[in-house]
Amino acid sequence: MASIEFHGAAGTVTGSRFLLEHDGHRVLVDCGLFQGPKELRLRNWAPATLDPKTVDAVVLTHAHIDHTGGLPRFVGEGYRGPVFSTAGTRDLCGLLLPDSARLQEEEAAYANKEGFSKHRPALPLYGEAEAQRALELFETFPYDRPREIVPGVRLTFVPAGHILGSAICVFDLASTRQRVVFTGDLGRYNAPILKDPVAVASATTLVAESTYGDREHQDVKPMELLAGVVNDAVKRGGVLVIPAFAVGRTQELLYHLDNLERAGRIPELPVFVDSPMACDATPIYLAHASEHDVDMRRLVQAGHTPLRTNRTRFVQSVAESKSLNGFRGPGIIVSASGMATGGRILHHLKQRAPDEKSTILFVGYQSAGTRGRRMLDGEPYVRIHGHDVPIRAKVTQISGFSAHADWTELLRWMEGFSSPPKQVLLVHGEPAALAALKARVEQRGWPVSVPRHLERVDLAPAG
Repeated sequence: MASIEFHGAAGTVTGSRFLLEHDGHRVLVDCGLFQGPKELRLRNWAPATLDPKTVDAVVLTHAHIDHTGGLPRFVGEGYRGPVFSTAGTRDLCGLLLPDSARLQEEEAAYANKEGFSKHRPALPLYGEAEAQRALELFETFPYDRPREIVPGVRLTFVPAGHILGSAICVFDLASTRQRVVFTGDLGRYNAPILKDPVAVASATTLVAESTYGDREHQDVKPMELLAGVVNDAVKRGGVLVIPAFAVGRTQELLYHLDNLERAGRIPELPVFVDSPMACDATPIYLAHASEHDVDMRRLVQAGHTPLRTNRTRFVQSVAESKSLNGFRGPGIIVSASGMATGGRILHHLKQRAPDEKSTILFVGYQSAGTRGRRMLDGEPYVRIHGHDVPIRAKVTQISGFSAHADWTELLRWMEGFSSPPKQVLLVHGEPAALAALKARVEQRGWPVSVPRHLERVDLAPAG
């Protein structure tokens, strides 16, 4: 019999890590970092729940750090097998994993300098050397091209529409005739740039994400709202500052701003993309034409560059970033991070938030306790770099930019099955989202359960 052991993203959203075992072979699906509350982050430092030397292959659903960020440590602890992914995931991991390692090293160095760590010396979870070794293990192959990755296990990548390179992973197990499908993170229908999530016809076991299992996205077109915010910011005479994640969200924003500008619905404005990672990720999005949807492909084939406006400037150096302090507007600054928890966006918020002419636009979910949430909740000050910064700028939010399918879209994707899976396992969600989606899937008459952390589940037999 085949089984799955849940080493992460069971009962929580982060740390995706699922061990698929079949005929003595062990395949790890995703190798993510735990993020969020301290009790979860401590799992990254805890003794390994899985010996890397016993794993035959790693498969990645997509490049986000909660699905890939544990890979350098896994390699540092002895993993030497292949890492299978799409080419888009490999290219984005080439940015994200070294960046994650640098952050780990910088945090350890700062802890040693300030002396606040319990450990002497404080060490990073992993460093750039481990990240580079991990990248050397990647083997990529295209969507819809089945490949035997270990004896008796055939893997097919199916487009998931979440970010560039994201894949639904379909495992066909030869000796037991079982089919195990991992959704990874499912994207949304009719979102720009990438193709929609593609249906899978059958599965004996479905492992499905549940991030938005209790939420339904507002039935609004974010581009319409974005036009209104931009034009209002121009009337106010200041700068529109948009905190945005560097991979995925920034590219979608640029796509919408370009569309609005070409349609004459917003004026031609200076747009500064102040995030080195976003600057590097944007050409990667353009390079993978096979993943583009019809509209994106049509624009590129017509010779247009749809991920920049006429006056977009990609800001790489620290000196260029600092020079934006003198910019008076009107114009737009897009910078990371999306929840204002770190990065260059903090410098722009410190500069612009006290100015009542400025506008601050959040385009993603803001977790409780983050600066973004506190600003949206109307707090008069936020603390940045040790100073209380007054919030006099207009603060607003557009929620339609999420790259995660909501519960209606998750069920829509499930309708693609020609017959119900014999077993549905829900992961990658908070307890309320998992419970809500479980109830909705049960209403379809499908057998569904929510695995616990480190639980081992025998997979439903074929036939």
